[in-house]
Amino acid sequence: MIFSSHRSIFTRIVVLAIALSVVLVAGLWLLTDRTIRATLDASAREAVDVDLAGLVDIHASGGQQELARRIGDRLMMRPADGSLPHYLLADGAGRRIAGDISTWPALDARVSEGGMIRIGEATDAFARATRLGPDLRLVVAHEAADGRPLLQRVALVFLAGGGVFVLTVGLFGRTAIGQLQRRIASINRAFRDLDARHIRMLAEGRRTDEIDELAGHSAVALARLRDLMKAYRETSDQVAHEIRTPVMHLDRRLAKLLAAKPDADTANALIAARTDIRHLVSTLESLLDIAASRARRGDRIGLKRIDLSALLESICNLYADSSEESGHQFVWTIEPGVHIDGEETQLSRLITNLLDNAFKYVPQGGSVTVTLGAGPVLTVEDDGPGIPEADRARVFDQFYRSDNVAQHQPGSGLGLALARAVAERHGLTLDLVDSTQGASFKLSRETQ
Repeated sequence: MIFSSHRSIFTRIVVLAIALSVVLVAGLWLLTDRTIRATLDASAREAVDVDLAGLVDIHASGGQQELARRIGDRLMMRPADGSLPHYLLADGAGRRIAGDISTWPALDARVSEGGMIRIGEATDAFARATRLGPDLRLVVAHEAADGRPLLQRVALVFLAGGGVFVLTVGLFGRTAIGQLQRRIASINRAFRDLDARHIRMLAEGRRTDEIDELAGHSAVALARLRDLMKAYRETSDQVAHEIRTPVMHLDRRLAKLLAAKPDADTANALIAARTDIRHLVSTLESLLDIAASRARRGDRIGLKRIDLSALLESICNLYADSSEESGHQFVWTIEPGVHIDGEETQLSRLITNLLDNAFKYVPQGGSVTVTLGAGPVLTVEDDGPGIPEADRARVFDQFYRSDNVAQHQPGSGLGLALARAVAERHGLTLDLVDSTQGASFKLSRETQ
């Protein structure tokens, strides 16, 4: 059995795993990007502090002129890492003595304050100010190294690596899904078919995980169910035999009494008794058939490919002669090649029950129409009096007969109940559908 992707829990789990993988890779990339940026900023801060400490030492050993000369030398050089330095050596009033920073930034030199400052119109740099003497201040600033090439390479690595990771998760998940679906399908197949071979395969499987454990318990339950159904059928057949045999013996005795040509009253009583016996046997057989059909609903054992078109054609041909004798118009339209897995005797019983029901209640001169299409979809319609609205909800109940019908027509009220039970046994639905006149019964495939 193949699971549709929108319903399979395994598919949803894999989709969720892929989505989580994408989120994880994106989160790791974002964290890495922020870490690299923070590292570059920290490197710039460290470079400022080292540079400032060196210049303070130069001032302490060589004085202001030496410091100004060294600042000029450093501005002439460009570091290989792209972290450009900027300087401002100013007097107590903030007037520039040396350096390329034009104005004193908003930094307090007395406490060696550090912070971001603007160099020119669009360049930001980390700077630190310090006081070298009563009338001398120094600011050292460094631009952060251009990390864009590095960040782009990191993003590319994450994109490629993340794609491979997500693809791996997807392929692994797909493989795992296939294995899990096959294992679950074997359990579903055993439940659907109740086949001894499938049940035995479940029971003999290895016990390695929870699904195998479920398969083992399912095999035990299905084996018990098969045994119960077998015992039920055997008991039902035995009960039917034990009841049918003495009743039929009684019928034969009554037949012998009738053959002895008793008086008219006695003969009428014997004929009525035989009629009751036949009605009792028919009722018993219908009840057993209903119970057996309901018990075997969904059971595939005993089903074979049936040409429903040919079966219905032969039944309609049989009813054609009797319909002429009863004065009914009988029309059928059968699409050829409609097949179904089923039991031919039960399907024949279903169809004949529907036709018997139609011909029984349609008055002389009325019509009965049968249509079969692919699906299969079988309809049996008539233009008789129809079924009262109050009876429509219970028309398929066992022993239920409308008061009007019970007064004029013999029967046990089991024909439609049996027809629906047989339909359900074959995975079909039998419904009374709306019609402009008479009754219309529709047999079709159950919707999933």
